[in-house]
Amino acid sequence: MNIIDELKWRGAVNQQTDEEGLYELAGKESISLYCGIDPTGDSMHIGHLIPFMILKRFQMAGHHPYIVIGGGTGAIGDPSGRKTERVLQSAEQVRHNAECLTAQMQKLFGGDGTFSIVNNYDWLSKISLLDFLRDYGKLFSVNAMLAKDVVASRLETGISFTEFSYQILQSIDYYQLYKTYHIQLQIGGADQWGNITNGIEMMRKKEGITGVYGLTIPLMLKADGTKFGKTAGGAVWLDPKKTSPYEFYQFWFNQDDRDVVKYLKYFTFLSHEEIDALEAETAEHPEHREAQRRLAEEVTRFVHGEEGLAEAERVTKALFTGDVADLSGAEIEGAFRNTAGGVIPSVPMNIVEALVAGGVEKSKRQAREDVKNGAVRVNGLAIRDPEAEISAHPHTDGRYVIVRKGKKNYFLLEVKA
Repeated sequence: MNIIDELKWRGAVNQQTDEEGLYELAGKESISLYCGIDPTGDSMHIGHLIPFMILKRFQMAGHHPYIVIGGGTGAIGDPSGRKTERVLQSAEQVRHNAECLTAQMQKLFGGDGTFSIVNNYDWLSKISLLDFLRDYGKLFSVNAMLAKDVVASRLETGISFTEFSYQILQSIDYYQLYKTYHIQLQIGGADQWGNITNGIEMMRKKEGITGVYGLTIPLMLKADGTKFGKTAGGAVWLDPKKTSPYEFYQFWFNQDDRDVVKYLKYFTFLSHEEIDALEAETAEHPEHREAQRRLAEEVTRFVHGEEGLAEAERVTKALFTGDVADLSGAEIEGAFRNTAGGVIPSVPMNIVEALVAGGVEKSKRQAREDVKNGAVRVNGLAIRDPEAEISAHPHTDGRYVIVRKGKKNYFLLEVKA
């Protein structure tokens, strides 16, 4: 199957610069293509992951993907989707972020030599101001640049020449990649269409280059019309220190029935037959949440590996059963990062006083009643004595107490003497 057919079935094609030409190109045994990311942070989140899933599919189909880390463009700032100017980062911060993103990409794409990572600082930093203006700036019409949606949306509030020039830099990227590696396809999000077509047009004007293409992916929206990838706690990061494997797993497991098949097509490498079977299972037995479980397993394994998936499943089981005594300190911090709970002054501490001080109970009377009724577990153990003294979880260096009230309500109490 031509990979373009596969991408269409998975709902991953938004726009193509030349549909017939790209289809013919993609049908070849191996082509080189690229997608870029600016090091504006030290980790990707799942919104960043979207175009790189497409790049991964090309890799698996035998093509050679190039990942462009924007060490040069990241120092400038992409105006895409923003109403105000980006705060410029220091060169040291850009380098640090680039190193972190490179490590994440190497984990996602493997170490078998079937992909490459390059940094556009390597060529952009060597272009002088005069060369930039003469060799590239002359090929761009200010009128056309102003008409781009991302620029037009900023004209009322203002846009600096720095961010205005970003689209030229991205065009230079495509040109340099074509000349150096014979890359013929650029992939990007829907908001990158203007930048991609700019690059193709610039190459045509500069050297009469043809046979280069662009493909964008659709804007990912949830069934309720809101933007995909955000939670009440903020972005879902690929860095396990920012979003633990458990939190990552739960994000996918909690997806709406209306969205889960779309996400299975987009974010997993399951076959048509497997996804069709999961779709049928969801329609017949939505309460089983089998499609969500498989989605969570596949994406967590892809991002965090078998070890990360095992951790996520272990924490999930512990919280479901209430048996949290064996969780490690790191697992506890990751699992309860956004859990309700207050501060208690010290441990050991009387359980009733701790429940009130930590915000678990509103009054000592209610706390005593719940303890006597067996509704409270501390660090995984049921406590029925209102006079009992509680201590910190043994794996948290005296920092936290885990309280479970009822079957589902967890509280993480922080010990601050």
